[in-house]
Amino acid sequence: MPYLLYERHPAGHYATFTMNRPDRLNAQGTVMRQELESVLAEFTNDPEMRVGIVTGAGKAFSAGADLREMSERNTAADGSENQASQAEIPPEVRMESMRLGQPFSRNPKPFIAAINGLAIAAGMERAADCDIRIASTDAYFGLFEVKRGILANYAMNNLARLMPFGEAMYLMLTGDTLSVEEAHRLGFVHEVLEPEKLMPRAVEIAEAIGANAPLAVQGTKSVAQFRHRFGLEESLQLNAWVAQRVLSSDDAKEGPLAFAEKRPPVWKGL
Repeated sequence: MPYLLYERHPAGHYATFTMNRPDRLNAQGTVMRQELESVLAEFTNDPEMRVGIVTGAGKAFSAGADLREMSERNTAADGSENQASQAEIPPEVRMESMRLGQPFSRNPKPFIAAINGLAIAAGMERAADCDIRIASTDAYFGLFEVKRGILANYAMNNLARLMPFGEAMYLMLTGDTLSVEEAHRLGFVHEVLEPEKLMPRAVEIAEAIGANAPLAVQGTKSVAQFRHRFGLEESLQLNAWVAQRVLSSDDAKEGPLAFAEKRPPVWKGL
């Protein structure tokens, strides 16, 4: 079973992208990212598809990155002479990786996040990367990366563009949760709906956009995103430098390992 389900709806000119690991709260690992990249290429080159809807299977939108996989990768790298350490990854490689972590906002076609449940860490960032966000009353948000010794790369560069700066900083620095009601008040979420009304409303919005002139829609998004992203490249350069220091630290290994071992992390500040 694919970890990323892709379904075309030609009559409405939209497609659905469903993160499909409900047993792991739709944690995003290497396989899911590869599958997303593949279906995104198909979607982008399909003239009948004009809008994408992103959602999650089961009760979660996404619990973020697969920390178990991350911990296993760190352990394997520690025991291998063939894998580059985090400190050896060139900044330009990190920058390109961060660009690839913005698949929806960089796509010429618009995306709607139908947030059906918890959206934390990279799950919240996936939602933030969409052009329009609607959520069910079951949803809540959070950026827990600082609790794991890692970085919320997308949020550091983009979240303050989507909500007030102080609110974004509070979330990123404390690792606290954000209720769906508060997310709506801050403008991060466009609408809050009962769970059974979420996907019908997402489809309604997608079909309304899909009925419009495709070039006008894509042109509108391209200019709006350009303005939204003004200064982003400089921000990514700083992010790459910071990531090299933080992600090569002992703490960056300790966070995912502690999560996998279900124990509190022991930080060294190193």
